[in-house]
Amino acid sequence: MKISGQIVDIHSRSIYPGIVTVVGGKIADIERTEVEGGLYIIPGLIDSHVHIESSMITPGAFAMAAVRHGTTGVVSDPHEIANVLGMEGVRFMIEDGKKVPLKFWFGAPSCVPATSFETSGAELNHEAVEQLLDDPDIYYLSEMMNYPGVIFRNTEVMNKISAAGKAGKPVDGHAPGLKGEELRKYVHAGITTDHECISMEEAREKSSLGMKILIREGSAARNLDSLKEMIAERPEMVMLCSDDLHPEMLKKRHLNKIIARLIKEGFDKFDVLRCATINPALHYNLNAGLLRKGDLADFILCDSLETMNVVENWIDGIRVFFDGKETFTYNPGAGVNKFNCNEIKSSQIKVQGKPGKYRVIEAFEGELLTKEILLDWKTYDEIRSDADDDVLKIVVKDRYNDAPPAVGFIMGFGLQKGAFASSVAHDSHNIIALGTNDDDIVSAINQVVRMHGGLAVSDAGIIKSLQLNIGGIMTTRSCDDVAADYEELNGLVISLGSKMRAPFMTLSFMALLVIPELKISDKGLFDGKRFGLVPMFV
Repeated sequence: MKISGQIVDIHSRSIYPGIVTVVGGKIADIERTEVEGGLYIIPGLIDSHVHIESSMITPGAFAMAAVRHGTTGVVSDPHEIANVLGMEGVRFMIEDGKKVPLKFWFGAPSCVPATSFETSGAELNHEAVEQLLDDPDIYYLSEMMNYPGVIFRNTEVMNKISAAGKAGKPVDGHAPGLKGEELRKYVHAGITTDHECISMEEAREKSSLGMKILIREGSAARNLDSLKEMIAERPEMVMLCSDDLHPEMLKKRHLNKIIARLIKEGFDKFDVLRCATINPALHYNLNAGLLRKGDLADFILCDSLETMNVVENWIDGIRVFFDGKETFTYNPGAGVNKFNCNEIKSSQIKVQGKPGKYRVIEAFEGELLTKEILLDWKTYDEIRSDADDDVLKIVVKDRYNDAPPAVGFIMGFGLQKGAFASSVAHDSHNIIALGTNDDDIVSAINQVVRMHGGLAVSDAGIIKSLQLNIGGIMTTRSCDDVAADYEELNGLVISLGSKMRAPFMTLSFMALLVIPELKISDKGLFDGKRFGLVPMFV
């Protein structure tokens, strides 16, 4: 097979007309020609850090959408499904990924559960992590979110890092805002990357210590504008990633449009492309082709570098996308799940007022970070949601047991009517709900329970929902179908008054305890700065 076009040679930093000859899944030759014009031939794009589960579709369904955008492989952390199902969940992701040609380079989840202050469905201790790291289908130790455990050299944490070192596999980091001596201790323990930087100052300090900076531009967190100058300053230290990519965004783009935007803004094309090809391939020691003679034939054909509209996608010498559609099929296997709780009653989420102040979570549009606000009760009687003041009840229900739900209050969503709930709630994926009245909150939660996972909106008892039957966080349905249902539910919540652009996504991160400041788990309110549970009343 011979493919002609404009060869984009990132290694020699040149573009020239040529012909790529593919034999047996590899590039047998790349020859220069005198014929100018044609499509641009570029190494396949690699997302250096993504949680497939955040797309709410399985690896196979993810692949069907991602190849449209020039993605040939993803470095994927199966942390979410591992928190639900442990080793069984990781194995499911690996086997499902093998059903399609897209390359999935999975990591061994390092923090399952993410903290001891929430109920998860599984635990992966250092023996389990060591077993995973011995598997050739596992390429690295996934993001080490327990940075206090690293800094203070917790034995279990250090055993996991040591296991990665013995296996010769890198360790991903997760250290939002860490700096100074604590950062040095974290890096010197063996941590090699970070995708949580929000400023150039933070990125420069971390890269100066040897950390690779993963610039994140996904659905939840978007740090490209804040960090893109790193590509000009230290292109060898930068990779591009999405982290969390929801279905409606995956339907529209992946790394291809981020690359196009950067090149259009004037960043060096070879530096930009390097961040999404060579850098992740070398850092994680991936079986990825980089458009050289003898490499695996992983490459894409695009109309231009300023638009990055993908015309063809080749993986291991097989054309997987052509003429606007995928050339392969996906046949999912048996699903997996863990959902052991029963429905709840309104009496279980009532809150009796007490003298003094109470803690309220303050959420912000497009942010994972929250703040703590102290408010005065208006009365000592039962405390309800107050839509007029945007102080709404938030509830987390343990999905793995029939423990009582935890209740708190939150500001920032602006909901005026109804309630919504989801079993997509990072990291343990218990059921999280928010609403203006107890009846709708309970109705939304109970619909999620009946579906054994999914999203639900309740307005005066009228319920709309989306079932996620794989681990309560994914479905085997197509990206396009899930995106349509997801956007409909988001739109419904917005029509009920929510000020959030993506209310379900924002809600899912209100249970993410490792991102400060005040969050909520099934065990109660959690202070991310103190790293411990705190009472509602002060």
